[in-house]
Amino acid sequence: MAGQDATVAAVRTVLARLCKRAGLSPKRLRSTEIDVRPVLELYAVRQHAHLAGIDAAEAVPPVVREVARHLPPAHRLIADVGLALGLLRDDPPDGVDLGQLYAPDLGQRRDYLSAHWAELLRAAGGEAPAAAPTTRQLRGRLEYDAFTLLAQRLTAASGYAAVPAPQTATPIGERAGTVTVIGDAVLDTICSIDGDLPTPDSPATGTFLERPGGKGLNRAVGAARLGLRVRLIAAVGDDDRGRRILDHLRAEGVDTDLVRVVPNTTTPVAVVLVTSTGQQHTVACPDERVRLTPEDLHTPAARHALAASDAVLLTFEPPPTVIEEALDLAAREQRPRLLVQPVPSSAGPQRFYRYLGGVDYLIGTRSELAALAPVGAPDGATADAELARRLRVLGARTVCIAEGFAASVRSDDLHLDIARFPVALRDSPGAPAAFVAALAQRIVTAADHRAGPDDFLWATAAMAATQSTGEVSDAMPTIGDVDRMVDLAGDAAVVVTEAQ
Repeated sequence: MAGQDATVAAVRTVLARLCKRAGLSPKRLRSTEIDVRPVLELYAVRQHAHLAGIDAAEAVPPVVREVARHLPPAHRLIADVGLALGLLRDDPPDGVDLGQLYAPDLGQRRDYLSAHWAELLRAAGGEAPAAAPTTRQLRGRLEYDAFTLLAQRLTAASGYAAVPAPQTATPIGERAGTVTVIGDAVLDTICSIDGDLPTPDSPATGTFLERPGGKGLNRAVGAARLGLRVRLIAAVGDDDRGRRILDHLRAEGVDTDLVRVVPNTTTPVAVVLVTSTGQQHTVACPDERVRLTPEDLHTPAARHALAASDAVLLTFEPPPTVIEEALDLAAREQRPRLLVQPVPSSAGPQRFYRYLGGVDYLIGTRSELAALAPVGAPDGATADAELARRLRVLGARTVCIAEGFAASVRSDDLHLDIARFPVALRDSPGAPAAFVAALAQRIVTAADHRAGPDDFLWATAAMAATQSTGEVSDAMPTIGDVDRMVDLAGDAAVVVTEAQ
């Protein structure tokens, strides 16, 4: 909460200083001596800039205008005039001089607002008080309160769903296939460390971000970025965090109809520490009230989604009973390919063994997959092959070890090793989500819905295309990004294939 309060204060200060002179504009944001980074780095601004293909300075005015539209009438009017947002230009009240109301000089705007307060407030849907505020009152407590509320709404991104977003690169109606993702959606608090993890004698410095995250959300966004129609089955609280997550998913083109909003709860957070080499350390802060239940998978809408999907992506974030139910339901359907990432590791994984025969692609790092079959890790050059063999004996049709921008694949007809892509980082927080999303994209667009060597190479390239030590879902690549990584790697991406 302290971090959010500090952000609100910083945004409020920027808005209050920007209202001087001609108000808010991209030109002012680019040329002012004011440190406007708190506004440029807002989640709502960055997301709108990404979707519109514009820079952050261009994205600020439309985002601020749309959030300001949803303020209470008096606050909306004060913010509108103070920042010269122009909210009344489309439908001005009779007799109001817009040239005076949005004059280049702040003092002139305040004077006009004070003199015409009653009719302007009525036009905004409010009830005018007996006495209009003076210019001194406006520039004092009234503007402070209005900008504080505006800063709070901007920081929480409430109202951002109403910002008109341009079409995504691939219109939803034209997308290549349908994927349903089952997992969590949380708010990640990401600390990117300038070096290694701190020790008692050696503190570290870094940067701090708050972004929608969770393994389910990241995979859903990753699949949507690659042109798939995506549904997410998850749960969030009915708070600003939950609304921010839903806005983010919708802006990315992810269907949120199956995301359950749990009344009177707060959305869970996860603390993510990322070193300068891209290695990730996560501290989950779950709320047992905001979890999926088996009943969430048995609603008519959920059952239809699973049956109509070309692929189902499942993580081990939900409770074990939900994982069992998801494995059972997906395996019963004839159409979807089932891709499973057993992360985070689950205590007593033996309970899932009877369902592994329905898993088409079991994907994880060596340690994640070894935790699923804890019978003593093999040593030496045959370790990967032995681990894959054990999991295939349990029923998994294809085992993919994806780690460190490289991959190893074993199935009845594939013995495939893809060398590490030549990238700078040791790892990337977004790599696992990018791999499974890319593999799903290739599977659902293939004629026989099966992945071959080129498809696994492409999925490995998607991992390399996520090089970031900060945002995870924002780092998910597009098809063009992955293709470019394959081209750049060239012969360095060595593939060794032997028929089995």
